[in-house]
Amino acid sequence: MTAELDSTDRKILELLQKDARLPNKDLAERVGVAPSTALERVRSLRRRGLITAFRAEVDTQALGRPLEALLALRVRPHTSQLVDPLRAFVLGLPETIALFHVAGPQDFLVHVAVPDADHLHRLVLERILVRPEIVHLETTLIFRTERRTVQGPVG
Repeated sequence: MTAELDSTDRKILELLQKDARLPNKDLAERVGVAPSTALERVRSLRRRGLITAFRAEVDTQALGRPLEALLALRVRPHTSQLVDPLRAFVLGLPETIALFHVAGPQDFLVHVAVPDADHLHRLVLERILVRPEIVHLETTLIFRTERRTVQGPVG
C-alpha cells in the first residue's frame, strides 16, 4: 500500500535525501513550516516507514577500493536452507556493498568494491566459488555508478 504524502511530506523527503544532516530549523525554513511541525512530520515519516534510516555514503575509492564489480551468482538447489547461510556469508564479506536476491537466470547480484583486479580474482576464486551451492558466477566490471539522489512516489 502506498503511503499518502502531501506536498510538505514530499518536500521533507526530497530535502532529507539530499542532505540527511540538515538541521530541523533549516528544514522547516525551506519547507515553509514551523520547526515543531517539521520535527513532527519527520517523526511521522519515520513511524510510517517512509524514512528507514539516516546514513553516511562513503566513497569506496577513497577507502582504497576503486574497482567495483557485480557478481551474478546462481545457486543450486535454490532453497532457504542454502540461501540464508549464503546471504549471511556474502553480507559478511568486507568487499560487499550490496546484495540483491533476484528473479531470472541468476539468483543473486553482489555489488563489491576491491583494491584491484588481483583482489577481485582472489575473492571470486578463493572465497566465493569454493562454496558448493554456487554453480555459476559471472563478473561484470563497473566503470561508473550514477544514482538518483532523491526517490519519491511515481505518478
